Amino acid sequence: MEKNLKELATLLGGKVIGDETAVVSSLGTLDEANEGQITFLANPKYAAKVSTTRATAVIVPPGAERYGRNVIEVKNPYLAFAKLLSLFHVKPIVPRGVMAGAFVAESATLGEGVTIYPGAYVGDGVKLGNRVVLHPGVALYEGVEVADETILHANVTVREGCRIGSRVIIHSGTVIGSDGFGYAPDGKGYQKIPQIGIVVIEDDVEIGAGTTIDRAALGLTLIRRGTKIDNLVQIAHNCVIGENCIIVSQTGISGSTKLGEHVTIGGQVGIVGHLEIGDNVMVGAKSGVHNSISSGQILSGYPAFPHKEWLKSASTFPKLPEMRKSLNSLEKRIQELEAKLDEKK
Repeated sequence: MEKNLKELATLLGGKVIGDETAVVSSLGTLDEANEGQITFLANPKYAAKVSTTRATAVIVPPGAERYGRNVIEVKNPYLAFAKLLSLFHVKPIVPRGVMAGAFVAESATLGEGVTIYPGAYVGDGVKLGNRVVLHPGVALYEGVEVADETILHANVTVREGCRIGSRVIIHSGTVIGSDGFGYAPDGKGYQKIPQIGIVVIEDDVEIGAGTTIDRAALGLTLIRRGTKIDNLVQIAHNCVIGENCIIVSQTGISGSTKLGEHVTIGGQVGIVGHLEIGDNVMVGAKSGVHNSISSGQILSGYPAFPHKEWLKSASTFPKLPEMRKSLNSLEKRIQELEAKLDEKK
């Protein structure tokens, strides 16, 4: 595919400065792009590389120095670059039907244009929307519903009764709807508490590889529309994750916790159960969240506290040995002065 800069600027809602007839056919980085490619500048500290890139054109923010290059000015170069990656490099899915080696129960309902690869299992009463793709090893237990244009990659498991919305992408090895971690002590051991709820994943969610989202004990574990979940995340039973959240790798969220909208959780964060986290909260990597958080806060640390205060504390940590040495010295001097005062009495 080839596009000239005028066409791309129209697509991106931007403005060409330079030769709007210049043609590009792919994308590259500022350092590695060649003639015929377009690149982008999202971080101002790399602005000087615009002068040395071999790319035919550069996507830049308004007012950026162009160094005589062809540029497309847009408000958000990173977003524009993502759109062009989809345009140039994401191939449309060609439906392939139910392929040999796949198992589809007679009671399952399939939409138009589905693709079910060899080794996939579609259980009793499953409902698939239009243009759904199930890669090898996908297992859909009985009663699962998957809406239009959703893609489940290899070895994804969706347990009984769970519901997945439209345009959802779930990456390899993820398990949706495994039993929540619920046991009642009986004095000697533990009685399993049956988990009879489900997981509901709304539209336009993406879930990384190796993530687990547990079914509710009763009712729903709910992932609302637009949320993006990284690899190796654990979301426990009866959690509610609000719209357009970002949850980064190795985060663990305990049962019945509720996240608002646009919450960002950094990597390796641990969140205890039955908390409420408000809209637009940000939690830094490796933090431990033990209490509910009101909207709009930024926290870091273990236990988590306001990020600005954490930065002050973090800058102090390396100085603690020196401070300890100074305190010991001051303590010794004070003791010596007190001793001399006592002698004069």
